[in-house]
Amino acid sequence: MSSVQIEDYLNTYDQLVQSLEGLSEEQLRWKASPSSWSVTEVLAHLADHSIVVSFRIRDILAGTEVQLPVFNQDAWVSGQHSNGGHAADSLELFRSLLHYNSLLFNRLGDGEWEKSGINFKGEAVSIADILRSFTGHVQTHLAQIERIKQDAVSRAVARFH
Repeated sequence: MSSVQIEDYLNTYDQLVQSLEGLSEEQLRWKASPSSWSVTEVLAHLADHSIVVSFRIRDILAGTEVQLPVFNQDAWVSGQHSNGGHAADSLELFRSLLHYNSLLFNRLGDGEWEKSGINFKGEAVSIADILRSFTGHVQTHLAQIERIKQDAVSRAVARFH
């Protein structure tokens, strides 16, 4: 695994922090509809996803032969009442897991990056694949945060006209 890919993984935290700059607690919890996610819920999801990915990586390194766990992201977000939490708490867990995982990544030998497990689709996925996928997943949610912010601004402007 290249140091660039680990760096991209670690940079996701700074990208999230930057995307939240200037948002109030009210703006972080704003939802376009009851079924859509707020920014706070997106961050809770990313913290949850980081927990699951951390487990998957460790299970692969331990030589698991069982299918890697999948999780129902919507049920996790709603079941935890994530919008009632604080974005900063989810962000701190996310940061902590990134750091802890990076310590592990720096201990892995080249061959360990290619160790694999079986995902929910029945496909083999390596640790390197999981890291790349996670980094891309965060990028998708950064774009989602931007859409939520734009929607909130558009609705606020429409109320004043």
